[in-house]
Amino acid sequence: MKICRFDHNRIGIVRDDGVHDVSIILEKLPLLRYSFPVGDPVIAHLTNWRAELERLADAAPAIDPLQVRFRSPVAHPSKIIGVPTNYMAHRAEMRADTSIPSVSRSSEAAGVELVLQQGFFLKSNSSLVGPSEGVAVRFPDRRNDHEAELGVVIGRTGSDIPESEAYDYIAGYAMALDMVVRGREDRSFRKSIDTYSVLGPWLVTADEVPDPQNLNFTLRVNGEVRQQSNTSDMVMYIRQQIAFASKFYTLHPGDIIMTGTCQGVGRVAPGDVMDFEMDRIGKMQIPVRAHILGSATD
Repeated sequence: MKICRFDHNRIGIVRDDGVHDVSIILEKLPLLRYSFPVGDPVIAHLTNWRAELERLADAAPAIDPLQVRFRSPVAHPSKIIGVPTNYMAHRAEMRADTSIPSVSRSSEAAGVELVLQQGFFLKSNSSLVGPSEGVAVRFPDRRNDHEAELGVVIGRTGSDIPESEAYDYIAGYAMALDMVVRGREDRSFRKSIDTYSVLGPWLVTADEVPDPQNLNFTLRVNGEVRQQSNTSDMVMYIRQQIAFASKFYTLHPGDIIMTGTCQGVGRVAPGDVMDFEMDRIGKMQIPVRAHILGSATD
């Protein structure tokens, strides 16, 4: 099943013939009172709602996907987790690029050890958008780079999760862009700018992706191929990522793991258009624009 959030917080099921509005399902959510539960309530109920979502989609007319604005399929993650330097070719290009001042070139750690040495990083929830909202470039005098990744969405609460059980905690997958402005500031700071976490175009439930470690993906900017790889090239696999992250923090429904990017990261500027496609998930187009000075959220 492909579930999306579109327009003004509508919920849809995406099928070959279009988007089927199933927003009435939201009436099943319990009335929330302060203090609010942690995590995304739609993702938390997704498994229990599945049969009803399919029935509602059967009865709803199809909407042309070109007529809707796709937002992030997750509205309220408790956290967005980033996995650094998780493709060997990307490590090499970062170390070779002396114009990036924050990259460590002295570590002798290799393989998974380098990821463990650095640890993961967190991105602000306020940076999360969907593809139709696009990326608003801040600091145009600095490098603002795209990083194409597989996004893993957690489906249920867990802590200290064994690798052998990690896939049981996944609600589904989406494409993710971990945008970054280059500089010497802390990585989480530079990656948490408004609109610098793109997720979409929808969430594909885990049963639709039998092997998330074998997905081809390609990112183009203005039609030019920039990034192209397969998730099998990850250094730290998804099972390991979930287990490692859950040793440090409890994972909640809707939490997003951005699993690392491959070689080919590069600069984007206002007016550019990024086209991202991935096996088993789909395609999404992300426009790039300039940040409007004084705008709170872009």
